[in-house]
Amino acid sequence: MTTARELALHVLQSLETGKQRSDQILHYALQHSVLNRIDRALTTGLVNGVLRYRLQLDFIIGRFYHHNLEKAAPVLKNILRLGAYQILFLSKVPDWAAVNECVKLARKYKGERMSKLVNGVLRKITPENVTLEEWLKGKNAGEQLAVTYSHPQWLVERWIKAYGREKCEATLIYNNQFPSFGFRINRLKRSAEELFSESTMAVVTHEECGIENFFLSKDFSSFEPAVLDGRLSVQNPTQALACLLLNPAPGSKVLDLCAAPGGKATFMAELMNNSGQITAVDRYEQKLAKTESHAEALGITIIRTVAEDARSFTPDIRPDAILLDAPCSGTGVLGRRAELRWKLNPETLLELQILQAELLDHAAELLDEDGILVYATCSIEPEENSQQIYSFLRRHPDFIADPAGESVPELFRQGDEGCGALLTLPGEHPGFDGGFCQRLRKTKG
Repeated sequence: MTTARELALHVLQSLETGKQRSDQILHYALQHSVLNRIDRALTTGLVNGVLRYRLQLDFIIGRFYHHNLEKAAPVLKNILRLGAYQILFLSKVPDWAAVNECVKLARKYKGERMSKLVNGVLRKITPENVTLEEWLKGKNAGEQLAVTYSHPQWLVERWIKAYGREKCEATLIYNNQFPSFGFRINRLKRSAEELFSESTMAVVTHEECGIENFFLSKDFSSFEPAVLDGRLSVQNPTQALACLLLNPAPGSKVLDLCAAPGGKATFMAELMNNSGQITAVDRYEQKLAKTESHAEALGITIIRTVAEDARSFTPDIRPDAILLDAPCSGTGVLGRRAELRWKLNPETLLELQILQAELLDHAAELLDEDGILVYATCSIEPEENSQQIYSFLRRHPDFIADPAGESVPELFRQGDEGCGALLTLPGEHPGFDGGFCQRLRKTKG
């Protein structure tokens, strides 16, 4: 039978070559396993922990591995990472158990000689032998923070330059915490008061977040029935800000570009009291099917899905408002997608900027005069956000930055200075992911 540690190894190995997300691979692996609840939790913790702390683990392992770790076989590196993570981060797992299980995995997948190597390396790694602060003395700030919080150094150095060391470090800390779940109360079915007056909800711990009808909780299972029957949606409150910035009126015609899986489309429909029309465009039919099923559960009838490329789609009627939730680097959500930090590179950032500009230019053509365009990303990179908007406004003199209205809570308008741009850094507001959105108005010709 496959053990919890072996299943974690399989998931990590799948990520080495595949394009699927870790949560998708992990969910599939657990669905097809016979592990009990405790072992399933161990597998999940090992996968997420190794992905979060991979750089730090490799740095530590490299102090005791007397060869070039970068040239080691991926399976050997992942076995060593699993062992080191358990020894250094899981106090409930005895060191001897972590070592023995990893030695067994090395023997099974790499033979007797490699199992002895794994045994020798892991037995030297103990909390007492790891003096990270001492080892990092003399390194520059970028490398120190990169290793300490296990993020790519090039990304850390970008954030230090853009936001300063203090805000950069706060972002790194947030990204390594296990995030809260964000929930949105479906105002078409329940008010917050009605929801939390229900006997099953009244006793569940939750936190207000400063946005009406949104709350945070570490507990998902207690709220799952309400998600399934459409009283709640799972959505981080950062994602709400773009919809509140757009502030679509009941009865209006809204175009949602790059819409799947549809969280923003359904929230806009709730803001519109399910009156008007939302056209949700995305390239992927399978993802749009989720949008449709989610809308049905919420009791929403005004969303029409279209499977087309948002760069070429043309609606029959010019929309009053457009939300462009552009593909981006996702650097604002690295706390939820730990492996993404290892897949990003500067070249990918450049490719995304080109795509974002194309989408913005096409959206500008589609919008009616005096219409509102909101551009949104889950990135905190200036090139994808403020700089992208600056370039757009230079190309499109018929557009102006439009101030955020009172639909956005004042707490999030601080520093906006009337330019209609909202930026949240990860953890800046408790439980909020990072993200950016900009409100633009198309002036009359």
